[in-house]
Amino acid sequence: MATTLDQTIAQKQRTLGAAVLANQTFWVLVAVVLACIFLSFATDSFATPKNLYNITRNATFVAIIALGMTLVIITGGIDLSVGSVLCLCSMVLAVVMHSGYSIEVGIAASVATALLIGAFNGVLIAYVGFPPFVVTLGMLSIARSLAMVASNNTVVFQFGPDHDKLLALGGGAWLFGIANPVIYMIVLTLLTGFVLRWTRLGRYIYAIGGNEHAATATGIPVRPIKVGVYMISALSAGVAGIIQTGWLGAVTTNIGAGMELQVIAAAVIGGANLAGGVGTALGALVGAALIEVIRNSLGLLGINAFWQGTFIGGATILAVLFDRIRNFRQAE
Repeated sequence: MATTLDQTIAQKQRTLGAAVLANQTFWVLVAVVLACIFLSFATDSFATPKNLYNITRNATFVAIIALGMTLVIITGGIDLSVGSVLCLCSMVLAVVMHSGYSIEVGIAASVATALLIGAFNGVLIAYVGFPPFVVTLGMLSIARSLAMVASNNTVVFQFGPDHDKLLALGGGAWLFGIANPVIYMIVLTLLTGFVLRWTRLGRYIYAIGGNEHAATATGIPVRPIKVGVYMISALSAGVAGIIQTGWLGAVTTNIGAGMELQVIAAAVIGGANLAGGVGTALGALVGAALIEVIRNSLGLLGINAFWQGTFIGGATILAVLFDRIRNFRQAE
Protein backbone atom coordinates (compact mmCIF):
# COMPACT_ATOMS: atom_id res chain seq x y z
CA MET A 1 0.00 0.00 0.00
CA ALA A 2 1.34 3.43 -0.93
CA THR A 3 2.49 5.67 1.90
CA THR A 4 0.91 9.11 1.95
CA LEU A 5 2.80 12.32 2.61
CA ASP A 6 1.00 12.78 5.95
CA GLN A 7 2.01 9.28 7.05
CA THR A 8 5.64 9.92 6.10
CA ILE A 9 5.71 13.18 8.07
CA ALA A 10 4.07 11.53 11.08
CA GLN A 11 6.60 8.69 10.97
CA LYS A 12 9.50 11.17 10.90
CA GLN A 13 8.00 13.11 13.79
CA ARG A 14 7.68 9.93 15.87
CA THR A 15 11.27 8.97 15.01
CA LEU A 16 12.53 12.43 15.96
CA GLY A 17 10.57 12.42 19.19
CA ALA A 18 11.91 8.99 20.15
CA ALA A 19 15.46 10.11 19.37
CA VAL A 20 15.09 13.20 21.56
CA LEU A 21 13.63 11.22 24.47
CA ALA A 22 16.45 8.70 24.21
CA ASN A 23 19.10 11.42 24.15
CA GLN A 24 21.03 11.75 27.40
CA THR A 25 21.92 15.39 26.75
CA PHE A 26 18.22 16.24 26.55
CA TRP A 27 17.50 14.78 29.97
CA VAL A 28 20.51 16.46 31.53
CA LEU A 29 19.29 19.76 30.09
CA VAL A 30 15.86 19.06 31.59
CA ALA A 31 17.56 18.40 34.94
CA VAL A 32 19.42 21.73 34.71
CA VAL A 33 16.21 23.62 33.93
CA LEU A 34 14.25 21.92 36.72
CA ALA A 35 17.06 22.55 39.20
CA CYS A 36 17.12 26.23 38.26
CA ILE A 37 13.35 26.52 38.66
CA PHE A 38 13.46 24.78 42.04
CA LEU A 39 16.33 26.93 43.31
CA SER A 40 14.60 30.08 42.12
CA PHE A 41 11.70 29.32 44.47
CA ALA A 42 13.73 27.68 47.26
CA THR A 43 16.18 30.56 47.66
CA ASP A 44 16.04 34.31 47.28
CA SER A 45 19.53 34.67 45.85
CA PHE A 46 19.73 32.08 43.05
CA ALA A 47 17.81 33.96 40.35
CA THR A 48 19.55 37.29 41.00
CA PRO A 49 21.50 38.81 38.08
CA LYS A 50 24.76 38.66 40.05
CA ASN A 51 24.42 34.97 40.89
CA LEU A 52 23.38 33.98 37.37
CA TYR A 53 26.33 36.00 36.04
CA ASN A 54 28.67 34.08 38.35
CA ILE A 55 27.16 30.69 37.44
CA THR A 56 27.51 31.20 33.71
CA ARG A 57 31.03 32.57 34.06
CA ASN A 58 32.23 29.86 36.45
CA ALA A 59 30.86 27.07 34.24
CA THR A 60 32.85 28.25 31.25
CA PHE A 61 36.24 26.99 32.39
CA VAL A 62 35.07 23.41 32.86
CA ALA A 63 32.96 23.61 29.69
CA ILE A 64 35.80 24.83 27.48
CA ILE A 65 38.11 22.03 28.61
CA ALA A 66 35.24 19.53 28.39
CA LEU A 67 34.92 20.34 24.67
CA GLY A 68 38.45 19.10 24.07
CA MET A 69 37.98 16.20 26.47
CA THR A 70 34.86 15.13 24.58
CA LEU A 71 36.88 14.74 21.38
CA VAL A 72 39.39 12.58 23.24
CA ILE A 73 36.66 10.44 24.80
CA ILE A 74 34.92 9.99 21.44
CA THR A 75 38.14 8.42 20.09
CA GLY A 76 38.15 6.06 23.06
CA GLY A 77 40.88 7.85 25.00
CA ILE A 78 41.17 9.89 28.18
CA ASP A 79 43.22 12.93 29.22
CA LEU A 80 43.96 13.20 32.92
CA SER A 81 46.49 16.01 32.48
CA VAL A 82 44.16 18.90 31.60
CA GLY A 83 44.09 20.43 35.09
CA SER A 84 47.88 20.53 35.28
CA VAL A 85 48.15 21.75 31.69
CA LEU A 86 45.84 24.61 32.60
CA CYS A 87 48.13 25.41 35.52
CA LEU A 88 51.32 25.31 33.43
CA CYS A 89 49.86 27.38 30.58
CA SER A 90 48.54 29.95 33.06
CA MET A 91 51.94 30.14 34.72
CA VAL A 92 53.78 30.47 31.41
CA LEU A 93 51.49 33.35 30.45
CA ALA A 94 51.96 35.02 33.82
CA VAL A 95 55.75 34.61 33.95
CA VAL A 96 56.27 35.82 30.38
CA MET A 97 54.11 38.90 30.88
CA HIS A 98 55.63 39.55 34.30
CA SER A 99 59.01 39.66 32.57
CA GLY A 100 57.81 42.64 30.52
CA TYR A 101 56.62 41.01 27.32
CA SER A 102 53.31 41.92 25.68
CA ILE A 103 50.08 40.01 26.09
CA GLU A 104 50.40 38.71 22.53
CA VAL A 105 53.78 37.13 23.31
CA GLY A 106 52.45 35.70 26.57
CA ILE A 107 49.42 34.14 24.88
CA ALA A 108 51.59 32.75 22.07
CA ALA A 109 53.95 31.15 24.60
CA SER A 110 51.02 29.68 26.53
CA VAL A 111 49.35 28.26 23.41
CA ALA A 112 52.65 26.83 22.17
CA THR A 113 53.15 25.13 25.53
CA ALA A 114 49.70 23.55 25.34
CA LEU A 115 50.21 22.31 21.78
CA LEU A 116 53.62 20.87 22.62
CA ILE A 117 52.19 18.95 25.58
CA GLY A 118 49.28 17.69 23.50
CA ALA A 119 51.61 16.56 20.73
CA PHE A 120 53.82 14.77 23.25
CA ASN A 121 50.83 12.94 24.73
CA GLY A 122 49.40 12.12 21.31
CA VAL A 123 52.65 10.75 19.86
CA LEU A 124 53.22 8.44 22.82
CA ILE A 125 49.63 7.19 22.63
CA ALA A 126 49.14 6.95 18.86
CA TYR A 127 52.61 5.98 17.62
CA VAL A 128 54.38 4.36 20.59
CA GLY A 129 51.28 2.56 21.85
CA PHE A 130 51.24 3.76 25.45
CA PRO A 131 47.87 3.60 27.24
CA PRO A 132 46.24 7.07 27.42
CA PHE A 133 45.69 6.68 31.16
CA VAL A 134 49.40 6.15 31.83
CA VAL A 135 50.67 8.92 29.55
CA THR A 136 48.28 11.60 30.72
CA LEU A 137 48.62 10.58 34.37
CA GLY A 138 52.37 11.08 34.02
CA MET A 139 51.84 14.43 32.31
CA LEU A 140 49.54 15.48 35.15
CA SER A 141 52.53 15.33 37.47
CA ILE A 142 55.08 16.69 34.97
CA ALA A 143 53.08 19.77 33.97
CA ARG A 144 52.35 20.86 37.52
CA SER A 145 55.97 20.32 38.49
CA LEU A 146 57.10 22.49 35.57
CA ALA A 147 54.66 25.20 36.69
CA MET A 148 56.32 25.19 40.10
CA VAL A 149 59.75 25.41 38.51
CA ALA A 150 58.71 28.27 36.22
CA SER A 151 57.38 30.37 39.11
CA ASN A 152 59.62 29.06 41.89
CA ASN A 153 56.31 28.01 43.49
CA THR A 154 55.25 31.61 44.08
CA VAL A 155 52.09 33.57 43.30
CA VAL A 156 52.28 35.74 40.18
CA PHE A 157 49.88 38.68 40.21
CA GLN A 158 51.71 41.36 38.24
CA PHE A 159 51.51 40.95 34.49
CA GLY A 160 53.74 43.70 33.17
CA PRO A 161 52.72 46.55 30.87
CA ASP A 162 49.65 44.72 29.52
CA HIS A 163 48.32 43.84 32.98
CA ASP A 164 44.99 45.62 32.46
CA LYS A 165 44.52 44.07 29.00
CA LEU A 166 44.77 40.58 30.45
CA LEU A 167 42.30 41.36 33.24
CA ALA A 168 39.86 42.79 30.70
CA LEU A 169 40.30 39.73 28.48
CA GLY A 170 39.23 37.31 31.20
CA GLY A 171 37.18 39.46 33.54
CA GLY A 172 35.48 41.95 31.25
CA ALA A 173 32.04 41.96 29.66
CA TRP A 174 32.38 43.55 26.25
CA LEU A 175 29.13 42.38 24.65
CA PHE A 176 25.69 43.19 26.15
CA GLY A 177 27.03 42.79 29.68
CA ILE A 178 27.75 39.08 29.10
CA ALA A 179 30.97 37.91 30.74
CA ASN A 180 33.74 37.48 28.17
CA PRO A 181 34.43 33.85 29.16
CA VAL A 182 30.81 33.00 28.32
CA ILE A 183 31.21 34.48 24.84
CA TYR A 184 34.39 32.46 24.29
CA MET A 185 32.61 29.31 25.49
CA ILE A 186 29.68 29.79 23.13
CA VAL A 187 31.95 30.41 20.14
CA LEU A 188 34.11 27.38 20.92
CA THR A 189 31.03 25.19 21.44
CA LEU A 190 29.62 26.20 18.06
CA LEU A 191 33.00 25.60 16.41
CA THR A 192 33.41 22.17 18.01
CA GLY A 193 29.84 21.22 17.19
CA PHE A 194 30.36 22.24 13.56
CA VAL A 195 33.55 20.19 13.29
CA LEU A 196 31.93 17.09 14.77
CA ARG A 197 28.68 17.36 12.82
CA TRP A 198 29.64 18.75 9.44
CA THR A 199 33.28 17.99 8.64
CA ARG A 200 35.21 14.95 7.50
CA LEU A 201 37.44 15.25 10.56
CA GLY A 202 34.41 14.91 12.81
CA ARG A 203 33.26 11.77 10.98
CA TYR A 204 36.77 10.33 11.28
CA ILE A 205 36.84 11.02 15.03
CA TYR A 206 33.56 9.15 15.52
CA ALA A 207 34.77 6.32 13.28
CA ILE A 208 37.96 5.89 15.31
CA GLY A 209 35.99 5.67 18.53
CA GLY A 210 33.45 3.30 17.03
CA ASN A 211 36.01 0.81 15.70
CA GLU A 212 39.64 1.86 15.39
CA HIS A 213 40.69 -1.23 13.45
CA ALA A 214 37.89 -0.76 10.93
CA ALA A 215 38.78 2.92 10.61
CA THR A 216 42.40 2.00 9.87
CA ALA A 217 41.28 -0.58 7.31
CA THR A 218 39.18 2.00 5.46
CA GLY A 219 42.16 4.32 5.07
CA ILE A 220 41.41 6.85 7.83
CA PRO A 221 44.67 8.40 9.12
CA VAL A 222 44.03 7.22 12.66
CA ARG A 223 47.37 8.07 14.23
CA PRO A 224 47.65 11.70 13.05
CA ILE A 225 44.03 12.33 14.04
CA LYS A 226 44.60 10.93 17.52
CA VAL A 227 47.64 13.18 17.93
CA GLY A 228 45.56 16.13 16.76
CA VAL A 229 42.76 15.28 19.20
CA TYR A 230 45.15 15.29 22.17
CA MET A 231 46.61 18.57 20.95
CA ILE A 232 43.09 20.04 20.87
CA SER A 233 42.45 18.74 24.39
CA ALA A 234 45.61 20.39 25.70
CA LEU A 235 44.84 23.54 23.73
CA SER A 236 41.38 23.78 25.31
CA ALA A 237 43.04 23.57 28.73
CA GLY A 238 45.52 26.25 27.71
CA VAL A 239 42.76 28.56 26.47
CA ALA A 240 40.82 28.05 29.70
CA GLY A 241 44.01 28.84 31.62
CA ILE A 242 44.54 32.11 29.75
CA ILE A 243 40.95 33.19 30.38
CA GLN A 244 41.00 32.11 34.02
CA THR A 245 44.24 34.00 34.63
CA GLY A 246 42.62 37.19 33.39
CA TRP A 247 39.55 36.51 35.52
CA LEU A 248 41.41 35.74 38.76
CA GLY A 249 44.15 38.34 38.31
CA ALA A 250 46.71 35.97 39.85
CA VAL A 251 48.19 32.54 39.26
CA THR A 252 49.18 29.98 41.88
CA THR A 253 50.59 26.50 41.39
CA ASN A 254 47.41 24.89 42.74
CA ILE A 255 45.17 26.39 40.08
CA GLY A 256 43.28 23.68 38.20
CA ALA A 257 43.99 21.03 40.85
CA GLY A 258 41.45 18.23 40.51
CA MET A 259 39.82 19.95 37.55
CA GLU A 260 40.34 16.95 35.29
CA LEU A 261 37.78 15.00 37.32
CA GLN A 262 35.14 17.73 36.89
CA VAL A 263 35.90 17.94 33.17
CA ILE A 264 35.57 14.19 32.63
CA ALA A 265 32.38 14.21 34.70
CA ALA A 266 30.95 17.04 32.58
CA ALA A 267 31.70 15.18 29.35
CA VAL A 268 30.25 11.88 30.63
CA ILE A 269 27.18 13.51 32.19
CA GLY A 270 26.62 15.28 28.86
CA GLY A 271 26.49 11.97 27.01
CA ALA A 272 30.06 11.08 26.05
CA ASN A 273 30.72 7.35 26.27
CA LEU A 274 34.06 6.33 27.80
CA ALA A 275 34.06 3.32 25.45
CA GLY A 276 34.30 5.75 22.52
CA GLY A 277 32.21 6.68 19.53
CA VAL A 278 29.65 8.87 21.33
CA GLY A 279 29.68 12.50 22.45
CA THR A 280 28.63 16.02 21.44
CA ALA A 281 29.78 19.58 22.02
CA LEU A 282 26.36 20.52 23.40
CA GLY A 283 26.59 17.63 25.84
CA ALA A 284 29.88 18.95 27.23
CA LEU A 285 28.30 22.37 27.73
CA VAL A 286 25.18 21.00 29.42
CA GLY A 287 27.21 18.69 31.65
CA ALA A 288 29.39 21.58 32.81
CA ALA A 289 26.26 23.65 33.48
CA LEU A 290 24.78 20.91 35.69
CA ILE A 291 28.00 20.63 37.69
CA GLU A 292 28.12 24.38 38.29
CA VAL A 293 24.44 24.52 39.26
CA ILE A 294 25.08 21.72 41.77
CA ARG A 295 28.11 23.52 43.18
CA ASN A 296 26.28 26.82 43.41
CA SER A 297 23.14 25.35 44.96
CA LEU A 298 24.94 23.71 47.87
CA GLY A 299 25.95 27.03 49.37
CA LEU A 300 22.57 28.61 48.74
CA LEU A 301 20.73 25.72 50.41
CA GLY A 302 23.09 25.72 53.38
CA ILE A 303 24.56 22.30 52.55
CA ASN A 304 28.16 21.62 53.50
CA ALA A 305 30.41 22.19 50.47
CA PHE A 306 32.18 18.91 51.20
CA TRP A 307 29.12 17.16 49.71
CA GLN A 308 29.94 18.59 46.28
CA GLY A 309 31.99 15.57 45.21
CA THR A 310 29.22 13.22 46.30
CA PHE A 311 26.59 14.96 44.20
CA ILE A 312 28.83 15.28 41.13
CA GLY A 313 30.00 11.68 41.44
CA GLY A 314 26.42 10.51 41.84
CA ALA A 315 25.37 12.43 38.74
CA THR A 316 28.23 10.83 36.80
CA ILE A 317 27.22 7.33 37.89
CA LEU A 318 23.59 8.02 36.98
CA ALA A 319 24.69 9.23 33.55
CA VAL A 320 26.65 6.04 32.92
CA LEU A 321 23.73 3.97 34.21
CA PHE A 322 21.39 5.78 31.83
CA ASP A 323 23.73 4.96 28.95
CA ARG A 324 23.95 1.30 29.97
CA ILE A 325 20.16 0.98 30.17
CA ARG A 326 19.78 2.61 26.76
CA ASN A 327 22.34 0.24 25.21
CA PHE A 328 20.64 -2.75 26.83
CA ARG A 329 17.27 -1.78 25.36
CA GLN A 330 18.79 -1.26 21.92
CA ALA A 331 20.42 -4.71 22.13
CA GLU A 332 17.00 -6.24 22.77
